[in-house]
Amino acid sequence: MSSAPDIRPDQSVELLKALHILTRDGKLNQDSRRKLKQVYHLFQFIEPLLKDLKQDRDGITLVDHGSGKSYLGFILYDLYFKQLKDASHLYGIETRPELVASAQDLARRAGFEGMSFLNLSAAEAIDSPRLPAQVDIVTALHACDTATDDAIRYALAKEARHIVIVPCCQAEVAGVLRRRKQMSLGASALAELWRHPLHTREFGSQATNVLRSLQLEAHGYQVTVTELVGWEHSMKNELIIASYKNLPRKKATERLENLLEMLGIGEMRARFFGGAAPAASAKA
Repeated sequence: MSSAPDIRPDQSVELLKALHILTRDGKLNQDSRRKLKQVYHLFQFIEPLLKDLKQDRDGITLVDHGSGKSYLGFILYDLYFKQLKDASHLYGIETRPELVASAQDLARRAGFEGMSFLNLSAAEAIDSPRLPAQVDIVTALHACDTATDDAIRYALAKEARHIVIVPCCQAEVAGVLRRRKQMSLGASALAELWRHPLHTREFGSQATNVLRSLQLEAHGYQVTVTELVGWEHSMKNELIIASYKNLPRKKATERLENLLEMLGIGEMRARFFGGAAPAASAKA
């Protein structure tokens, strides 16, 4: 254990203890240090977006998907939202009821009145009357596999101005590549990129994030892809930031379609869609 000199001066130490990031005596172990470093780095990317949003509205609505223990949500609220004293609201969406109950209790004890936690899937959240019809910013930190895509679908449905995601494990594309491998190897030398099982997994992860970025561009977003923190802190380290700029969609939609065909995964159009979301066939 070590002390925590790298905690931000405006950060509540008691909140970090309640989140079990700090021990009762204010110490930080290596795992917690890595976790806190990731959230702080993510906050540095999100804070300018929040400030931009605040310029032209009375309150900001942020929805955090796959919120889990809500480290990101609580730290965002503590460092930014609680000072606003306006109509801003931060929602955490989580499918595990015990984590929702725990987060609700902590928000109540901390006096964070502008925080709500809902036991919903991303698909349920789109139509839930417990959430506003339009939201300003959608985040997803290490939402596993298709949960990241569900968060993107939610953001598109709610016309979010900004989308900030750090994808986690992602196996769906790799699974389709694996299933169609023999057919692909016979059709194109490109399939050598995922012939070996390890490459299938790694290439599938890479392809998934490329498809996500193209999908966002195909909906008029400006997309930036970067590292969240150094690879020594986390292997799940890719950060995708999308800001709605009403950019031309045609070329990005064509590139998205071409890539799906080139990889032999055209069956995944319902997940990686350009233009309007396909309703009945969409996987949620």
